[in-house]
Amino acid sequence: MSFAMVSSPVLCTRSPNCRGERHDRYVRETSVRLLLTSGGVTNPSIHDALVELLGKPTADSSALCIPTAQWGHPMCGPVSVRGFVSGVPPWGGMTSMDWKSLGVLELTALPTIGAERWVPWVREADVLLADGGDATYLCHWMRASGLVDLLPSLPETVWVGVSAGSMVMTPRIGADFVEWQSAPDDRTLGVVDFSIFPHLDVFQKNTMAEAERWAADIRGPAYAIDDQTAIKVTNGVVEVVSEGHWKLFPKYSCGQHDRPGEAPAVCRSQCAVVPPLGCAQ
Repeated sequence: MSFAMVSSPVLCTRSPNCRGERHDRYVRETSVRLLLTSGGVTNPSIHDALVELLGKPTADSSALCIPTAQWGHPMCGPVSVRGFVSGVPPWGGMTSMDWKSLGVLELTALPTIGAERWVPWVREADVLLADGGDATYLCHWMRASGLVDLLPSLPETVWVGVSAGSMVMTPRIGADFVEWQSAPDDRTLGVVDFSIFPHLDVFQKNTMAEAERWAADIRGPAYAIDDQTAIKVTNGVVEVVSEGHWKLFPKYSCGQHDRPGEAPAVCRSQCAVVPPLGCAQ
């Protein structure tokens, strides 16, 4: 699948800490609309952003939930998958919302049933709800199932990701977030050109200091976001929607420097490398 590159600013809105900063950005444009979250639809601002993307209330929208990423993570399993699918706390925040209809799209099953069956299901859905787990595993099955090839033909569809369900759209997730043992590396789809460090200050190891170290290894633009923050991408425009806290790390970074963005020009020319589209086939 190919994506056109379009220049776009980052717009910071709805955040009490937002200063209205704008940054030159590039996004690999795909027709599907993106709402990339850390913890789901956790506050009114993120909910409003979802409704804006849908163009109608959630109660008038049909949803398909995708639990596939969970199977690739050792901390997930049958109980958490059932919790997400059935809307049971703490896993089912998005699936417990008021939807017109809610179904399950298990990507590992799609290659065995034929596109003539599942493609109409996806085309009829207003929103795809991708749960967390391991982003490299989700990336593998998005490719193996053919779903990734369908996305450019879905201009009215919204993709809402939680954690790994968001990270799969980025170029790289960083080695720290790879839990699937068969993953060849940390590369994912690269639909957007920035990476995401989720659950900022939610878990003990997800600190800002860890996010800065992670961003230095990523070597590309990246966001650290907490569970009250989402990144909305539509028509090539990136917008941060937050009632919590987040940080944008500049594009140029190098593991030999203390902070992302402070590398001298000679290092930027050598270290600011964005990997090609990847993930296990």
